[in-house]
Amino acid sequence: MLYLIATPIGNLKDLSFRAIKCLKEADLILCEDTRHSANLLRHYEIKKPLKSYHKFSEAKRAEEVLFLLKEGQTLALISDAGTPALCDPGERLVQACVQASIPIVPIPGPCALIQALVGSGLSTNPFQFIGFLPKKKGALQESVLNILSYEGTTICYESPHRLSQVLELISHLDPERQLVIARELTKKFEEYIRGSANELLQQSPYKGEIVLLIDGTSTDMWKSLSIEEHLQLIIDSFQVSQKEAITIVAKIRPVSKRDLYRKFMMSNQK
Repeated sequence: MLYLIATPIGNLKDLSFRAIKCLKEADLILCEDTRHSANLLRHYEIKKPLKSYHKFSEAKRAEEVLFLLKEGQTLALISDAGTPALCDPGERLVQACVQASIPIVPIPGPCALIQALVGSGLSTNPFQFIGFLPKKKGALQESVLNILSYEGTTICYESPHRLSQVLELISHLDPERQLVIARELTKKFEEYIRGSANELLQQSPYKGEIVLLIDGTSTDMWKSLSIEEHLQLIIDSFQVSQKEAITIVAKIRPVSKRDLYRKFMMSNQK
């Protein structure tokens, strides 16, 4: 059996009674950082062997872990903070266990995205979680455009040093869109900062663990723009070529790249 146990994202008191019980019952605990997890186990007087299981060793460890599970051992998987397999190692192992018909028991507990959502004041239905935003400029731009077209709340994780880049993109495209920065959740300096992208930029830089929430749009924000206006907005905001702008807009609106190119060329000839 494999337990997936959510661990505190800041406040050690958030570990549940059931989580403690399952950790004590496990034959072996898999964790990202043995030194970090040892502190948690020591706090709760849990004495169990630890084995590292992080994103760099996940592929290599899978066969070894499956062997132990098939032998009848009970294993627990924890991450440094929050819920395993959610932007943390574990997804590959869960898939392997499913294929091998090994029982999986998730133990609920701390989860930064849910904590941030319910405390944000934004709509909780519907919402989408997209994890960490892309690092490459083009992929980030496309991701932000898709987010701004989504009708519900979007939740993503972002590092403090990259947050300004994301806020600047949003400020160009939708300066009135409401955002929430949830930082240092469950910790001493936990706070929710609300406002438009420009308002949040004025309060930067931000420190600590950050969850960014973006309010949804009730209608398609691009409907008020003509195709020509939309293309020009993308070119001006992202400083991309005509060809790149056509590719981006074609992914957002139900228009072929060929039709977009034709419309753009016609508008330039007027």
